[in-house]
Parts: sequence; structure tokens; C-alpha cells
Amino acid sequence: MKIQTLTVNPFTLADFYKYSHILMYPPKTEQVFSTWTPRDMSLNPAKPYSPVLSIRADGPESPERATGFAGNADDGVVVFGVQAALLKLREIWEHGFFDRSYISVFAEFEHIYKTSLGADVPPEWKDAIYSLHVLGHLPIEVRALPEGTLCPCKVPYLTITNTDPRFGWLTNFLETMLSTSLWLPASSATQTYYLRTLVNKYAIETGLSEDDMNFTLHDFSMRGMANIEAGMASGAAHLLSSWGTDTISAFNYIKAYYGGELGEDYQAFSVPASEHSVMSSWGPDNERELFEWLLTERFPSGILSVVSDTWDLWKVIGEYLPGLRDTVMKRDGKLVIRPDSGDPVLILCGDPDGETEIEKKGAVEALWDIFGGVINQEGYKTLDPHIGLIYGDAINYTRADEILKRLKAKGFAANNVVFGIGSYTYQYQTRDTFGFALKSTAAVVDGTYREIFKDPATDRDSVKKSQRGFVGVSDKLALIDKMNPEKYRSFNERGLNALDVVYRDGKLLRVERYSDIRDRLWSQYVEGE
Repeated sequence: MKIQTLTVNPFTLADFYKYSHILMYPPKTEQVFSTWTPRDMSLNPAKPYSPVLSIRADGPESPERATGFAGNADDGVVVFGVQAALLKLREIWEHGFFDRSYISVFAEFEHIYKTSLGADVPPEWKDAIYSLHVLGHLPIEVRALPEGTLCPCKVPYLTITNTDPRFGWLTNFLETMLSTSLWLPASSATQTYYLRTLVNKYAIETGLSEDDMNFTLHDFSMRGMANIEAGMASGAAHLLSSWGTDTISAFNYIKAYYGGELGEDYQAFSVPASEHSVMSSWGPDNERELFEWLLTERFPSGILSVVSDTWDLWKVIGEYLPGLRDTVMKRDGKLVIRPDSGDPVLILCGDPDGETEIEKKGAVEALWDIFGGVINQEGYKTLDPHIGLIYGDAINYTRADEILKRLKAKGFAANNVVFGIGSYTYQYQTRDTFGFALKSTAAVVDGTYREIFKDPATDRDSVKKSQRGFVGVSDKLALIDKMNPEKYRSFNERGLNALDVVYRDGKLLRVERYSDIRDRLWSQYVEGE
């Protein structure tokens, strides 16, 4: 299955300044080694990170001496999207470069170079593109942590280097393409993971099990994402931590890149639901009749979600629902009320400054007054299973936390509301949310090893202070850097590098299934944390 349908010359999928670097590296640069690292957790929605555990190769000889997770289990970035990025990389280079004639791909490159840079293509580029085309594959090696791993801050979860000494320039030429493919799925997977650990925490605190929260986070993000593939990737990331989604296209991403079949390798569910166009097409005078018709004629059983603030949410809850109580309670299913405007914290939990008593109570308590429910062994209330709430507008970690905190204080369990997680979370993030960057740390020039690093004096928080030398990761997820080629080779040969070879010379060497990634992610979670 192909997601990338446009044949694109991969030499156009880079920043312009990459065209200069082949002329700037030291002559006879034979190897460039780079790492992909989440460098900054200060924008982590849940909590600040703990100091990273690192072992310098010029320090303790035995990496096995590293103990403990580098930070806490809640302080990691979820590794996700590596396999998809590499398959996409291979597909684009095969179809856009290697499968085409050298003359056509070079002509495209030359036209852009001359037109936009105002200069003839230098001989270094002519030789490099011709030699690469003749070779017939990307001469690179990529190592990565298993997907689903919680990678600590400042520890790389992917490294890349060239395998042919003629193509030292290639390692970082691929930075643009890899970066744009890697940061989003990992960031969205991390956001959802923290949200899920949040609702799990409130579940335990209010007398529920964590399995009760499988559908508490529902993906509403597709329409607000940057483009179709961003929606697919983010939607697939969401499903690592929740079973609820409206992003159908996520299934395509999972199948194309992870061989996952819906219903076999993973679970994902949704429900029939109205939208404002449906409600408003009936007119405000017929809203109550519409509710009754939907409940009895169109959807007499099962879960039905109805957007309820097209005109007046409080009228729906305070006037229509009491009159429809018997209909709702006799129905074999659940009616889910969906507010869609206002301050979600106040709408759900109550506004002390509200104009009416129902506004002061909030939607959850108002529905309890109408439909009742059960009180669990810890003394917390859960609405009757025939009625529920979902709020999907402008929900993020902070608001979800505040809502669940306030509901708990009012005596309501964490399963009384479903959160629609949309682009307010998944599009309000960038590559910098977790400080992702691909940076070079080592080079070999004319047979001589060189340690590459940056340590800006103006970088007071050391966010951009880079690793040095050849880099690996211990089985305790500790950074191991400052290795020269001999130490790095020994480190790998002894099986000490947790970064496995996943791609070499055009071949994907490790294939991961989506279900295994999901299982790996949650195997690291400690119940109740």
C-alpha cells in the first residue's frame, strides 16, 4: 500500500543550505555520524524531566554499571514513527531517484540549483549524484531503540551514518527528510501517553480500574492537522494509548508502515454522532423532537453521541432530558451529551458564578440529578450507563487534569466524561516541544577520527550542548558517548548497544508490528503512577 503517491526527486526534499555542505566538509570526509535526540522536556505537559544518566567512554569502562532508568518512567519520549520514516525514505529515493534515469533527476537538480542559487552545479555534486545513482541504494546505516520505548531526555533513540566513504555528505543531507517524518508521530504518541497516565491516575484515586479508561481519550484531530499524512501519523500515535478515535485514516498509516490489521493487531472504536449541521437543519423549535427521533427511530440501541449546544446546552439538559428520561433509561444503549463551546472546566464541573442553578452545578452533576447512577466502593459516583458526556473542544493535559480534579472533589469518578483530543493538543506542538534534533557527533576525515560537538556559550540551559564522538545507548537507556571508532566497534560487537541496526544499504533489517509497539510502551508503565 502506498501513501506517498507523488514521484518526487528526493534531492528537492532538503533545505537549500544542504546544497552547500558538500563543498564545506573537509576534503576527503569519509564518514559522518549523527544522532536524533529529544533534547528538552521543559515543555513536557506532565512534569519536568529528571537529570539524564550518562556514561562517558573515557570514564567507567563498563556500561553495565549504569543503573536505573535515566529519569523516571514518566519522563521519556515515546519512540514511534521510525519504521514509517525509513520505509517512506526508501520509497521516495527508489521511485524518485534510483528507478529514474540519471539524466532526468540531474536535470531537475541542475535547474533548481542554477535558478535559485544562481550558479552552475559544482563538479562535487555532479560526481556525488552520478556515483549514488550508479550505486543504486542509499549507503546508510540507521540504528534505533525499539519503538514503544520511553526514551529519556538527551538520550538519542536513533543514529545514522554512511556506509560508503564516498558519501560522507549524505548523512546530514537526509536530516530534513528524516526530521519532518520523525518528530510528529513521536510527539503525538508522547502527548497521548501522558494524557493516558493522567486519566489512569484519577481512575485509581476514584475507585476505578485503569481498563475503565480505555475510551476516555477520543481522537478528534484529523481536520485540524497540517495535512492528511500528519493526521494519519498523529492518529496512529494516539491509538498506542487509547481505543477511541474518529481518525479513520490512522488505520491506513498503521497498515502501510506496521502491517497492523484493525481488529486483529489493535483495537479502535467510534460511535454514531451528530454534528451542528444535522442539529441546525431541524431548526431550534424541533430540537427536543430530534433527540427523541434519533433515540427511538434511527438509533434505538447502542451508543449515540449528540452535540447539544447548537442553541442552548442548559435547555437541553434542564428541560429536554428530564422529559426524555424514561426513553433514555428504557433504551438499550447510552446517550452521550456533547457540549462544544465555552470553558470546558466550568461547563462540566460547574461555574460558581453561573446565572442559573444548573450552570452552577455543571453538566455532570446536572445529569446525575436527572438519571442517577452508582456509587462505587470508594464512595465516588458514576452516571447511569444509559447517559454520558463527551467534551471535545480545546481539551489539553492541563484542562483534563483540572476537570478530573474538580469532579473528584465533587465526588465523581474519573469515568463520567470522555475527552475529545483534537488539534488543540496534536497541532499545538512543534519539533521543539521535545527539542528534537539530528546533529553530527563524529567524523572520519582521510582516515583520521574527529570528535564533533557544539557547546554554545549562549546556551545557558545546555539544551543545545551536543553529544560527542560515536554514540550508543546502554541497556539501561543511558547515553554512552565520546567513543572513538575502535571503542564504538567493540561496543556494538559485544552487544552492548541498545540501538539496533534497523536499516542498512537500502534494506529494512528490523520489522516491528504495531501491536508489539503498543505492548512495549505499556509494559514500562507502573500501575497507579
